[in-house]
Amino acid sequence: MEIFALGEGSYSVDSTKKFIPFNPETDNKRDRPGSLFIHVNPFLIKTNTDLILLDAGLGYKDTRDELLLHQHIRNAGFNPEEVTLVLMSHLHYDHSGGLVVERGGKLEPSFPDAEHVINKQEWEFALTGASSSYHKEIFEGLKDKVKMTLVEGDGEFKPGITYKWSGGHSKFHQVFWFDTEGSKVFFGGDELPEPEQLIRKFVAKYDYDGHRSAELRIQYGKKAASEGYTCLFYHARANAVGNISYQDEQFTVTPLL
Repeated sequence: MEIFALGEGSYSVDSTKKFIPFNPETDNKRDRPGSLFIHVNPFLIKTNTDLILLDAGLGYKDTRDELLLHQHIRNAGFNPEEVTLVLMSHLHYDHSGGLVVERGGKLEPSFPDAEHVINKQEWEFALTGASSSYHKEIFEGLKDKVKMTLVEGDGEFKPGITYKWSGGHSKFHQVFWFDTEGSKVFFGGDELPEPEQLIRKFVAKYDYDGHRSAELRIQYGKKAASEGYTCLFYHARANAVGNISYQDEQFTVTPLL
């Protein structure tokens, strides 16, 4: 198994929920009062049988009108057309924007040949357009155009890949555990989005159920530490891939990439 972090950069998010590129080296946080600052890291996993994308980033393009996500996949040594599975933790815009790409004024699937695995209730809620955290047009551009597997609860999608409903960050959020080819990997989406959240232990106001997310983070961290899982941190500023140790009720994260 090989792991690649497809970093899309840093952004500020204000009350309008618009994601504005932010360069920590040249931009000043004080110029963007009331903003939350985040970093975006989709992941690519190569196994003997699949090329797997974990969440899809914002879907921003470069100056050549090329999807950043596609270019980052090429930089990792693959073609976007080789992606066979797209596994989604949830469908908030910063995780789902890259599912589609605009061409000729229309939104088309970014990975038309890949199987998309999404929680059924999360998909149904996203299509209602009831929350500004979800961009309905993305899902309308995806609907009926890709092979989609809608899952519920907990289960094994295929040997070595397990999904679990978690419901902390969004009501129908899910996480993925991989145990295959002698490697163990955990992807917690926005319930374990950065190493610091394990170390600092806090309740996030932006979660659907902040207390549940805080409790789940501890569970994830202890399981990863005791069973040797490598963790993927979607919103890490740096060190998006790491191993966790737990001793004297304290977590330590050792970066791998």
